Amino acid sequence: MLRKSVILAVVAGAVVSLAAPASASGSTVDLGACPAEVASPELRCASVEVPLDYRHPDAAKIHVEISRLPSKDPAKRRGVLVFNPGGPGGPGLDFPLEWARAGMSTSVLAEYDLIGFDPRGIGYSTPVSCNLTDAQLPIFPKYAYDSADVTKAAAAAEQVAQQCATSKSAPLLPFLTTANTARDLDRIREALGEQKISYYGASYGTYLGGVYSTLFPSRTDRIVLDSITGPGGLDLAAARRFGEGMEQRFPDFAKWAAARNATYGLGATPAEVTATYHRLATRLDRQPLGTLDGSVFRQSSFSLVYSNSSFPTLAQLWQGLQRGEAGPLPAPEGGETDLQSQKSTMISVVCGDNAWPRSIDTYQRNVATDRVRHPLFGAGVANVWPCASWPGAPLEKPVRFSDQGPSNLLLVNNTRDPGTPLSGALETRRLFGDRARMVTVDQGGHGVWLPTLNACGYNAVTRFLVDGTRPAADTFCGAETASARQVNASQAEAVAKVQARLAE
Repeated sequence: MLRKSVILAVVAGAVVSLAAPASASGSTVDLGACPAEVASPELRCASVEVPLDYRHPDAAKIHVEISRLPSKDPAKRRGVLVFNPGGPGGPGLDFPLEWARAGMSTSVLAEYDLIGFDPRGIGYSTPVSCNLTDAQLPIFPKYAYDSADVTKAAAAAEQVAQQCATSKSAPLLPFLTTANTARDLDRIREALGEQKISYYGASYGTYLGGVYSTLFPSRTDRIVLDSITGPGGLDLAAARRFGEGMEQRFPDFAKWAAARNATYGLGATPAEVTATYHRLATRLDRQPLGTLDGSVFRQSSFSLVYSNSSFPTLAQLWQGLQRGEAGPLPAPEGGETDLQSQKSTMISVVCGDNAWPRSIDTYQRNVATDRVRHPLFGAGVANVWPCASWPGAPLEKPVRFSDQGPSNLLLVNNTRDPGTPLSGALETRRLFGDRARMVTVDQGGHGVWLPTLNACGYNAVTRFLVDGTRPAADTFCGAETASARQVNASQAEAVAKVQARLAE
């Protein structure tokens, strides 16, 4: 059972600039046993108290649960490397241990204590709930064929927003923002007694890392942003980019499935596999199998192209659907943290970071455009999100990246990433200017710093974290064949688990 906290309501108002707290001279947290669901002899956990509202730091408090995997060689220890696997709303307590088991460099394990945390709003930190039903847990809107479908989606989105606004967690939700999570991150740094932190963020975690590097540039050591959202985080532009990413990534799966048509029967050519996708989606739109309708089918297919290791699962799902059988969908990773707090936090952060359009006409135009431009998935992700009916405006303006600050950011991105297409990564890269270097990797999927994928990309990140070496200029890593890498079964399984976490 997850711990719950009762938090007093606070008065909302305009957020002002916040002075950073002074660095601590030593750790102020007592790291002990982790919660039972994530317990490991190697991992130690603690609770850090933080302000709910940083405008009023002495008022209501919430807590953020952190974990530490100690350095394997204290004599070589450089400092701490904080992880965020994405989301927003992604649990992170056990993530350092999962990453280490995936075959991380022994040099990195010696250089750093690995730090994980459950961000505010989820899991073993102070959790929230919008009382979402099972049908409301999928975050992406319904696929829309026409303007009437957008109007229906707007009503469903408004219902979610209303549930959040009237839930017991309502007083907390306006303060679930990326900027406040970045401020929590600095409180974690302070509690650990560190002058600076190094950081690895994936997916949405890249936006969190960028915001932290903007708000607290002098507190950053070595910052890695892997699979980069656009500079607005998960805003309207990023939502629509999911459609772009699916178009760029899906051909990898179609080619893979066509080569295995004798096994799965999804089509003998990539074009035939693509036709199978559209045929199944249309059939499920008209006649769902249980809870699996066309929208859930599209969303599941999207999440299962995040890594090549998920291709067999996706092919088996389609194979069953062609026979009229709706097999169970893959369970999400990170099951120690309940989906209610994860999804409620995700909605709150997305709607609290940016002001979204309120007019249904805007979404109807976007859907009409993206249905043609990105036919695989675009007319779903361009549809109405709960932010269109979110109560109240964001409490502060979005944090904007700039080229002012230390040159200690390494950005890495795949060329065919479904969740964070290269176009958004390049926008972020331009804003950081000479503060950053970028490594682009010629491969599909989500995530670069994984030892079983592209050695060039993996080594670039490892070198930077171990000895601070960044490329002199932005670089490109060419494609590598799987046969060029020697991977044992247990490591492959561990990497697949990490990639599944990044796809949540």
